Amino acid sequence: MNDATTPWIDPELVAAGKLLQEKGLVAPDRTVASIPEVRAAQERIGAFLGEGSAPLKDERDLSLPGPHGQVPCRLYLPDGVERPPLLVYAHGGGFMQGSIPSWDHFLRDLVRQSGVAALSVDYQLSPEVKFPVAYEEFLAMTRLAAREGAGFGIDPTRLAVGGDSAGANLALAAALALRDAGERALKFQLLIYGVYSTDSESPSWRRFGQGAGLNQANMRWIWETYLQSPEQQKDWRAAPITADLKGVAPAHLIVGSLDPLLDDSNNLAAKLKAAGVPCQLTVYQGINHGFIRYGKLIGTARRAIADCAAALKAGLA
Repeated sequence: MNDATTPWIDPELVAAGKLLQEKGLVAPDRTVASIPEVRAAQERIGAFLGEGSAPLKDERDLSLPGPHGQVPCRLYLPDGVERPPLLVYAHGGGFMQGSIPSWDHFLRDLVRQSGVAALSVDYQLSPEVKFPVAYEEFLAMTRLAAREGAGFGIDPTRLAVGGDSAGANLALAAALALRDAGERALKFQLLIYGVYSTDSESPSWRRFGQGAGLNQANMRWIWETYLQSPEQQKDWRAAPITADLKGVAPAHLIVGSLDPLLDDSNNLAAKLKAAGVPCQLTVYQGINHGFIRYGKLIGTARRAIADCAAALKAGLA
């Protein structure tokens, strides 16, 4: 029985959760597990979600110079497209977990469907490094692509930034920095259920941030671990929704209706529109945080990837 207070849950999401549990692919609670254990479990989940994903004909690992040393990246080029535009991408994981291999399958699907190349940035994670290192590394890779992208075989005048969750935070902050510097290569943003503010007390947090997965306690811990001081919660590079958004690159936003970060996406979309920035927000019903990598198991995720690919293609045409 579904009344007004019980949100609809996609049956495929429930089935996917059961399947992962049966296979022992459950992320341990950060409060009882060490960070290496949490990361290792997430890698196992990522490997399972990516099973059977075929590499693109041209995909290669790069080590690129950043402000804090070399940054490992992976470049995915679409088959048969001359000098494609490029999406510079930051994976999710609360600034403290996630890796290039765990996002391979999603980025391959996105590149194949959009005809847009992708550069996946393996920025350094907290707590080993703190804010603003990840932001500075991601921004530097975007600038490097604009400067030297022709050498990668892409069109450096047609760039997008993108990311999911913590990665979308890095992407939006980088887009703001590029706007402030008057750099014009950035044409588009692909922002997937991002954390744009440091507010974990919003109505959607209170409603959907109580159970397993992304919850209020974990999010508070993430901010405490990532930032060097509570004052940095007001820094626009950490909470990019607090910046003046006028003149930032157009954006395509997506989020699930059961995501604790739903309010962040709704608030960002409203703020972008108020600032005159072209922006589209799609809310996928019955789905929670982190769904974009679940294309193998959830039809809504496959639909979202197709929608993101179409938006990216149009935004960089």
